[in-house]
Amino acid sequence: MGLEDAKNQVDQAFTRDDLKGPSFENAFGGATSFLRRRYTKDLHGVDIAVTGVPFDQAVTNRTGTRLGPRAIREASSLQPYDPPYGWDFDVLSEFAIADYGDLAFDYGHTSQFPAALTSHIKGILDAGAASVTLGGDHYISFPILKAYAEKYGPISLLQFDAHSDTWPDDDMDRIDHGTMFYKAVKSGIVDPKTSVQVGIRTTNPDTLGVTTIDAREVHEKGPQAAVAKIKQVLGDRPCYLTFDIDALDPAFAPGTGTPVWGGLTSAQAAIMMRDLAGINIVGGDIVEVSPPFDTTGATAIAGAHVATEILCLLGWNMRQTKARA
Repeated sequence: MGLEDAKNQVDQAFTRDDLKGPSFENAFGGATSFLRRRYTKDLHGVDIAVTGVPFDQAVTNRTGTRLGPRAIREASSLQPYDPPYGWDFDVLSEFAIADYGDLAFDYGHTSQFPAALTSHIKGILDAGAASVTLGGDHYISFPILKAYAEKYGPISLLQFDAHSDTWPDDDMDRIDHGTMFYKAVKSGIVDPKTSVQVGIRTTNPDTLGVTTIDAREVHEKGPQAAVAKIKQVLGDRPCYLTFDIDALDPAFAPGTGTPVWGGLTSAQAAIMMRDLAGINIVGGDIVEVSPPFDTTGATAIAGAHVATEILCLLGWNMRQTKARA
């Protein structure tokens, strides 16, 4: 395994014959599916479907996140050689993970986009898989949450972000990446009492009842204390995890549309994502990676790691469910 396989493996996004196991394809070559998983629209037997949503028509500042899914997939080519670090199981070997490709939509009819995305995610859930979505701007979480709430009822939200994205907006047809969680709470698809926002460092006086762990609290009390607080609030309720890459400080993730200083470090985020094992996560996304402003590729690399950690959290939860069955 390893070097010998690298001599023969290429374009595993299309040529691999299974949905499990590592890949030793050269990181610098081949088709770049997420973690070299197989591209497929057949979800039979799939545990987790990774899908891209190249949409950035809801942004308030810099565009470019429509290119995020492509960049995250490319950055992920560094990771599928070994099990994700720090976990006592290999999610890539134990679970059937597919790259479901991107959502197709008509960019000229923006108003049709939300329903198209909800239907796309609903198709994944109806097939018995969980979704991990590569964004795209953060508005995409709202249509995704609609699909999850249809299956699970009002859902708990775990949000890593510099911004609360709960600014008032009672026009449910407006497409805006700063108001969608206000709408999610007001429409009853997110339960604010069992939801948490982490890394916040912009002012919004009305939290709508959502627990806030701002960036300063993480810096002063540490990531382990933040995780303990998150778990206490979430309990065992079904939870959707959304990670806006601007939760990280611009020093670690410059390639994003609305960067804010004083953010989380990559190390803090890595500790929290690993220690969250045990939450009842049912799906997740990584959003707001904007390659045009990502001069070193560091933001896409961080995004790829976040998405991998979401896979691990889902896998951990699935393992516990199987053990109890």
